[in-house]
Amino acid sequence: MNQSERPGYKTIMFTPRPFVPSDMPRLQTTVAEWIATAGRDAYDHVGELPHRVYDNLRGGPPVGDLVHVWEDERGRTGGITICLRFGTAFDAFCAPDLRGTDTERAMLTFAADTTARHMAADETHVLTDLFETDTTRGRLLRELGFVHFRDWDDVNTRALTDLPPVVVPAGFTVRAATLADADALAEARRASFGSDWTGETYRDGMMTRPGYDPAREIVAEAPDGRIGAYTVHWTDERNGIGHFEPVGTHEAFRRLGLARAVMAESMRRMAGLGLRRVTVNHDAENLPAAKLYGALGFTVECRTHGYRRAKDQASMSR
Repeated sequence: MNQSERPGYKTIMFTPRPFVPSDMPRLQTTVAEWIATAGRDAYDHVGELPHRVYDNLRGGPPVGDLVHVWEDERGRTGGITICLRFGTAFDAFCAPDLRGTDTERAMLTFAADTTARHMAADETHVLTDLFETDTTRGRLLRELGFVHFRDWDDVNTRALTDLPPVVVPAGFTVRAATLADADALAEARRASFGSDWTGETYRDGMMTRPGYDPAREIVAEAPDGRIGAYTVHWTDERNGIGHFEPVGTHEAFRRLGLARAVMAESMRRMAGLGLRRVTVNHDAENLPAAKLYGALGFTVECRTHGYRRAKDQASMSR
């Protein structure tokens, strides 16, 4: 079905199987090793895996229909595909030695077709993105009929040195979350991003899933017990890199410096783990986010580029 085209490379067959939550820790370890081998050009932070699977895909078709682990006959993982993010987009992460081969092309084709098959009837394009430095992925996408149509995210980074102080208004407390915060966290997410989390779904769909650790969700608790701001910091200790996703402020508590406070506390904790750098992505057009992260010492490392293809082209790439 999908063979390597690289000269001298032994042909190995990889096939997709449905993801199950117990796969998550191993997949994070695997992607961390891929980053250690090949760098970040083709891979976002390992924390994006649980975030995109548990958060971005909630409320849709079963996760096993949308997320697949690509394995060979020996059980080696060669790739991960995540389909129907935001109702139209997909991701495909591929082992470094398979980059640019027919195997990677097969993963992209499968992910695009799976996304198109599940999309709403009124959606017209299948989307994906890549780091602007990933020329290999860009070539494959263009060969499959995708075109670059926008700058997607700014990818920001800073060293975990010279950290800003944790400053909070009187009466507020910055601390790690616990399972007992599920209701308040769901409310904060609804009031910051308009999400549909409930306390029960957030506890069962995120907080108790493999790969997530409540101690790494830092919150600013208001005097009345509500959560004014929150962030999850994900850790890749293999590569010494932390990552923020998401960062949010309850609409009733904006302009108090709470997002800055939870991020500063998170950076302090990441530095204590021995991590050296931290990243955070935001929509390239989100100027308030750019201002917040710039004030915290982040600089833009690169951008991601958005690619798209008409939905009715999906089957043409087979």
